[in-house]
Amino acid sequence: MGAESNDSLDLLSVFLTGIPGLEAQHGWLSIPFFTLYIVAIVGNSIIMAAVQVDPALHEPMYLFLSMLAVTEVGVSVSTLPTVMGILWFNACRVDFDGCLAQMFFIHTFSCMESGVLLAMSYDRFVAIYNPLRYTAILTLPRIICIGLSITLKSVALMAPLPVLLRQLPYCHTNVLSHSYCLHSDLIRLPCADTKLNSILGLAIVLSTFGLDSLLIVVSYVLILYTVLGIASGEGRWKALNTCVSHICAVLVYYVPMIGVSVMHRVAKHASPMVHTLMSSIYLFVPPVLNPIIYSVKTQPIRQGIVTMFSCKRGLL
Repeated sequence: MGAESNDSLDLLSVFLTGIPGLEAQHGWLSIPFFTLYIVAIVGNSIIMAAVQVDPALHEPMYLFLSMLAVTEVGVSVSTLPTVMGILWFNACRVDFDGCLAQMFFIHTFSCMESGVLLAMSYDRFVAIYNPLRYTAILTLPRIICIGLSITLKSVALMAPLPVLLRQLPYCHTNVLSHSYCLHSDLIRLPCADTKLNSILGLAIVLSTFGLDSLLIVVSYVLILYTVLGIASGEGRWKALNTCVSHICAVLVYYVPMIGVSVMHRVAKHASPMVHTLMSSIYLFVPPVLNPIIYSVKTQPIRQGIVTMFSCKRGLL
């Protein structure tokens, strides 16, 4: 029975959906989508390269920023093949195992991104609460341990999802509602009880995104409390100004996520295009905007990028 089920899964394909109602315009729509991918991948790669090349950026804040850039490149690269395949070649059919792999990488990198944003909020708290011991507390080995723990936690939490989905029987038309594979879409396909999958998915969301967002709020409450204790108005403003880029990154990440959750629960009967648009904003906007935010708001990052390109120009 198990062998027959595995054989049937080997032959199973799922069908992804483009942008509902705009199928005839997919060729034109591929231009802005591909542009977003280029901006996201190139922008985050420049951030990573600048942090690596410029010794002045070898500080905890910028090392965490390079981790954030890695996760955003990961999310972009995970969705790119199917999204652009649909828009360019109308390639809606995807192998089931390939779909599970894409789902795993999308959710793993998203979970890592949430964890890195939490680590960055802790970094800002330490920098403001105890600036004299900032680099002594957040040493390079500790930063590496934080990055590895975020990665291992994300992989360990997401690994059971594709394994459990692969054990279920599939006997209906396997059409998904997005241009990429998500767990919330895939658990609707099996013709068997998916309660365990749903409970596990909810537990993962609460223990990662829910807990991370709560701890980020707690971090900023402590930061605000610390800042209000600074006697100088200029000192308060300077301390808060170091948090602006991170606050923007948090809002850019969590606001679309909350919007998608609200849409799925409150506006179930809204146009499919609206749901597709909201999901696309959640996956596309943070990787595109975060490099821009940090490049505009953080002078050392701008200087690091200039230094990096100056070095390369000198080599040429």
